[in-house]
Amino acid sequence: MSSLPTRIGLFGGTFDPVHIGHLRAALEVAEALALDELRLIPSARPPHREAPSVSAEDRLAMVRLAVADVATLVVDDRELRRTRHSYTIETLESLRAELGDEVQLLLMLGWDAFCGLPGWHRWRELLELCHILVLQRPDADSEPCQELRDFLAARSQPDPQALKGPGGQITFIWQNPLAVSATQIRGLLATGKSIRFLVPDAVLDYIRTHGLYPASSEPR
Repeated sequence: MSSLPTRIGLFGGTFDPVHIGHLRAALEVAEALALDELRLIPSARPPHREAPSVSAEDRLAMVRLAVADVATLVVDDRELRRTRHSYTIETLESLRAELGDEVQLLLMLGWDAFCGLPGWHRWRELLELCHILVLQRPDADSEPCQELRDFLAARSQPDPQALKGPGGQITFIWQNPLAVSATQIRGLLATGKSIRFLVPDAVLDYIRTHGLYPASSEPR
């Protein structure tokens, strides 16, 4: 029998830097849905946002440090091995080629990212390769366009525990996220303020040791 996990979560982002908000969201989803594995996938050159502040190598190293002791959370560096923009559809195609057609893939998206799906490259093909798991939060204020509402109507599964097959459905999971953002962390570092307890200690040490981000003289 195959030893491959059968239910894999996928959580992409720049992780610039990775912080406790990312990690707590990932762990909660992994536990709530009994995932065999949740892969954090750092992106190299995301087409829908500004270039990351630090190198791909540094962001990858920080994510690896952050999840080193968490068995369910693993790091997938395939997007960082590309030399061009990271398109989610191509990442999913690569994973399918590697893992086969039977593994259930769950692509995690925040509500704002989900509302922006019609701007993504080949977005209508995503559900041919995975399920989409939308993280809903109480402060969300974006509204999906009519095109996305129509897309959702035929594919919605109200119960994330009831997803069937390798892909094809959209479901929602409620989260009350920690009020932490990478932008906030970079701003604190830029003004010489502490980011202790906003990132794992290993990530904080890495930022200090490598002098990442402007004015990152972290107070002790």
